[in-house]
Amino acid sequence: MRRLKKRQLKHTTFDNVVIFPGTVEKLIARAHEYVENYQYDLANDSFEEALQYTEGDEVTLSVYAYSLYETKSFEKAKEVCEQLLSIGPTMYLEVMELYLTICMQLKQYKQVETIIASLLEEGAIPQEQIDKFERLKDINANIADNAKKQEDIAMSVNEIDEELFQLERFMSLSPNKQLTLVHELTTLNIRPIMQHLKAIIENAKTHPFIKSIVLILLVEQQVDVNIKVSKFDQEKYVNPSVMELPTKMPQFIAVSKMIIDKLEKEPSTLEMVEYLLSKHAIVTYPFEWLHYETEDVALGYIDLVRTMFGGVQEMDYELVEFLQILEKLTELQEV
Repeated sequence: MRRLKKRQLKHTTFDNVVIFPGTVEKLIARAHEYVENYQYDLANDSFEEALQYTEGDEVTLSVYAYSLYETKSFEKAKEVCEQLLSIGPTMYLEVMELYLTICMQLKQYKQVETIIASLLEEGAIPQEQIDKFERLKDINANIADNAKKQEDIAMSVNEIDEELFQLERFMSLSPNKQLTLVHELTTLNIRPIMQHLKAIIENAKTHPFIKSIVLILLVEQQVDVNIKVSKFDQEKYVNPSVMELPTKMPQFIAVSKMIIDKLEKEPSTLEMVEYLLSKHAIVTYPFEWLHYETEDVALGYIDLVRTMFGGVQEMDYELVEFLQILEKLTELQEV
């Protein structure tokens, strides 16, 4: 009787790693799915793994560049755009627009100005898109000008009354006055008082909302300092230079998407829920909604707002009570 040969599974190797058929395609498909669900960090991991084994086509590289941009991985996003532009993509101008936007994020204003000027001089931009690139050029010039002004302001003397932010002095003020002082820092270079702001956040007696506002200010200016944040019986060590803002956090994105889906036909309720969601994301920052599950949080907000609109229904009273506490804290009340 003739012995049947076992069917041989075809595969390729890459640096002695066996790559089975369909592996790269699955990684890329998974990456696209992550992007569709706003899970950009996971998408980037999948793209990076897949692109170890393939050069990547136009669509893959385009989506990867966008995903990197969303996670503020601007240097890497720029590299991917350059790779994409080198293959002459079908949507050349769209990729170029993203590339220029990334350069602006990297504060490479001169490069942006040079590229746009070259494109215009060479007639590489269709007539119907010239206005768009002219506007981009103007925006770049304005940002560069503002950046220069900010540098000049930062170099000016006595721009911040440092004494007001020394812990003892700051804590002697009411939360409302504290909030006003912190808001006044928005357009200033806060690095000279970085240690004072760190002390304010780490102080046990600082109002949770004030802690969040100060932390957000540090995140916006990407200040590199290690801080211990304690609130709601939670404790966490963070560094603002690598943190996302509250509305870019994973649970916020997931809850927001869920309530949009559920309240598609209730615009008034949706508007109020989104308003509360944004406020409360600040007060709990950087912990999001603590131990509560994403779906429970979304339903809790919907129940709370429907109750505010006069509806009576069953709800998770513990969760709704927690959301009401968050609302009081955003109004700088003590609870």
